Amino acid sequence: MQVVHDFALLAPVPHEHLESGRPVAEKTGFVAFGTNKWELFRKLDDMREGDPVPVLIYPSDEGIAAKASFIVRWFGWYIDHVESNNGRHPKGMSHRPPSTEKYAADNIGHWAAFWHVKGLHELPPEKRVSIGKIQSYAAGGWRKNAPPRGPELVILPEILSYES
Repeated sequence: MQVVHDFALLAPVPHEHLESGRPVAEKTGFVAFGTNKWELFRKLDDMREGDPVPVLIYPSDEGIAAKASFIVRWFGWYIDHVESNNGRHPKGMSHRPPSTEKYAADNIGHWAAFWHVKGLHELPPEKRVSIGKIQSYAAGGWRKNAPPRGPELVILPEILSYES
């Protein structure tokens, strides 16, 4: 795929969901991650004009506050989102990481929407970027001393502008 816009989606996702979600994306065409930031994804869909958008993913560690030193280790392409059906993905578990089955709230009642990523893969070490070096796309975006705990729009770092 080719980068069309100067923005990307920066998002924390638990490492276990990235590992178990990669084969799902390969098999079904995309993997679905949950979010309560449905407004952000509506805005993103308006901004992207149907084009895929780079997704920069850093593995989140549940229970540990996000730090500017966290590293973007995964890359994929955001293709769309769907609103949940009472907290469930409308297509059930067919696009969800199997690791989410361990957590009851991950697949019923918790998420407002699900965002879809295709081409999910781990970045080679030379392409990895500290989230502290990534700029927010919007004025008043996330602060360097309080990194995001959920998806945010950012300026695509040059080093990742040719990633596929």
